[in-house]
Amino acid sequence: MVKRLSREEKWNKAVVDLINKMFEIAGHEVTYEDIKDRKDDWYAQWTMTVEQSEEWKAWGKKYLMKELKLYAKVAEREMAMCSLCWGLKFSNWEEYHKDEK
Repeated sequence: MVKRLSREEKWNKAVVDLINKMFEIAGHEVTYEDIKDRKDDWYAQWTMTVEQSEEWKAWGKKYLMKELKLYAKVAEREMAMCSLCWGLKFSNWEEYHKDEK
């Protein structure tokens, strides 16, 4: 019989899955295992586009709703926090927002 994961274990697994998917969507051959013990600004050493970030947040929202049974708004807020904490630096931020100026 398979042991059921606790809520904390599910969140820990979700963090690993989210970071791995972020690197995959951004096109980098890096995994959570490569960065987990680093204390530097690893998130600024690789980049992703704004579009890739939006794709990652949409994927993460669905993932959190399915795996952690979160409501859509809560999952969206959690992905915004994940992006803030662990999201990669944008490579096209100025280009993406040049029309707003």
